[in-house]
Amino acid sequence: MTHDTIERVRYRILQHFNTSPEEYTVVFTSGCTAALKLVAESFPWKTASTEDLGKHPADFVSISFYKMFGFPTGLGALLVRNDTASILKKTYFGGGTAAAYLAEEDYFVARPTTSSRFEDGTVSFLDIISLHHGFETLQRLTGGMDRIQLHTFGLARYTYILLASLRHSNGKPVALIYSNTDYEDPSMQGAILNFNLLDNQGSFVGYSQVEKLASLFNIHVRTGCFCNIGACQFHLGITNDAVKSNLQAGHSCGDNMDLIDGRPTGSVRISFGYMSSFNDCQTFLKFIVKCFVQGPVKVAEESLERLRPAAPPLIQHPPHQLPGVQSDNHRKKEECDLTAAKIISTGEPVTPAASAMETPGTLTNIFLYPIKSCAALEVSEWPLGPQGLLYDRVWMVVNRNGVCLSQKQEPRLCQIHPQIHLDTENLSVNASGMNPVFVPLEGSSEQYQEEPVCQSKVCGDRVQTVDCGDRVAAWLSEFLGKPCRLIRQSSDFTRGMRGHKTGGPAVPLSLVNEAQYLIINRASIAVLQEHINHRNGTGSQQHGDVRQLIHRFRANLVIWGKEPFEEDEWTSLKIGNTLFKVAGQCGRCQMIGIDQSTAARSQEPLQSLAACRSGKATFGIYLSHNSQETSTSRTPDG
Repeated sequence: MTHDTIERVRYRILQHFNTSPEEYTVVFTSGCTAALKLVAESFPWKTASTEDLGKHPADFVSISFYKMFGFPTGLGALLVRNDTASILKKTYFGGGTAAAYLAEEDYFVARPTTSSRFEDGTVSFLDIISLHHGFETLQRLTGGMDRIQLHTFGLARYTYILLASLRHSNGKPVALIYSNTDYEDPSMQGAILNFNLLDNQGSFVGYSQVEKLASLFNIHVRTGCFCNIGACQFHLGITNDAVKSNLQAGHSCGDNMDLIDGRPTGSVRISFGYMSSFNDCQTFLKFIVKCFVQGPVKVAEESLERLRPAAPPLIQHPPHQLPGVQSDNHRKKEECDLTAAKIISTGEPVTPAASAMETPGTLTNIFLYPIKSCAALEVSEWPLGPQGLLYDRVWMVVNRNGVCLSQKQEPRLCQIHPQIHLDTENLSVNASGMNPVFVPLEGSSEQYQEEPVCQSKVCGDRVQTVDCGDRVAAWLSEFLGKPCRLIRQSSDFTRGMRGHKTGGPAVPLSLVNEAQYLIINRASIAVLQEHINHRNGTGSQQHGDVRQLIHRFRANLVIWGKEPFEEDEWTSLKIGNTLFKVAGQCGRCQMIGIDQSTAARSQEPLQSLAACRSGKATFGIYLSHNSQETSTSRTPDG
């Protein structure tokens, strides 16, 4: 019965591609990549025909069902034209592919049908059966691929024309679009749009910053090179030597290093599907105008002329109805006006620094975060350990699978307040409506032997941890409403800072993401607060607003500097007798949009941060202190 059901699904797949079992065979694979690998390993790779593939059916077609339906993720297929199947010379054979073979002699006879020769082992029959429902649902909802093609191409073409027409107030383009077509022929252009954004000086905006801001508007984009290095190099002008030098500079596939020497290492891609709507186009374009166009917004009228003769009705929408976009020089309130922003002093006294630039200001606050992603513990003075502030991010909360929880997935973590009690040598965990629970700071060797040692990950690094027991796990599970546990970094586990530029021995880390310390400048906070007030039409900043903003950036050290953002240029910093080395700038994400007192999410301050920093969402700098001697940091009142 299972075999018959799978065969019916094979037939349904061929029907979807307007062919038959007489012409093609469906070979199920573990994914589209495996389908391509099958051809690459089995095909002799030498010219066998001079046929024009534009006039004749393809020999092989690889399919990703995940890309078609969003499910299942681990299943693909290869369509093999029957009269070309004989040229695939497979060397390996697995279970179910042999008609006969011997264990003591080099003897093997393959099964006669193409699918049975290439499907090693048991196929994923439950996932295969689900494909039938996917094809039927797609047909019922859309009426077929021809309609989907017209619909999605119309949306892509509309967005392409409007995005290409957007100009900053000085007339410079907002986007550089990468395409081999001008979006006039749906048979030559798919429903995707690939681009990079430009500021009003023509400089590139990093794609990771675009992605971070897009997430605030619930817009999902893909960024990078999309596993297509050839097209990426061609369109972005990246040479082979540049790829190698970028790797030496620290950039690897999938990271957030989007600009190197001002040149992009990838781009932004948006895609349209059958479920996409015209409102989605409007939402995306409004997002671009709101966050990346320095107004008043202008449009290139000659580009808009292309909208009028378009065939699909979806792309005949009048351009003046696009929110935030106008063909004249008038301005709407919701647009960004970066030119109107001013740097205004807070009016509060700044402690004079010493004459040397090594001490630019005064340390005003010290924060540590004993449990990663939970609330801050503010102190007036605190010991420095080999990994940073003593007991900073030594513990973290994980789900039942051992995956670290952060405020991105569970904002209520910020309402869990840890306290370090050095006198009694324990950690107390507190939250509103809950009795506190206590955990030893340094468990005895006997205690740790009784608790399981487990592996977890922090920013891709494997870390060795120790479970803190059932009592605190029950407390956390009750408060968060889901099974979770508290784990502690093993005392004998060493983790070094990746790609550190401080020189000397490797810098040891706790469970922090990037570096031992994070420092921010109150002068920079004041400028950012002014931008937020300006963008939202509020009055002058209040003391509470500034303090709340400081908490969102979750820094260890807060200083009162002479100038806003001067910290970006520092290479070292001395606090008291302790010398710190700068390890880089801190790139920000949507986590700073979480109010640390209420756990509510908002688009600020990330939106204003990107605006006032010309699309670069960095704030604060990382520090390292590689001394093995424990010292103490204190605020002036400490």
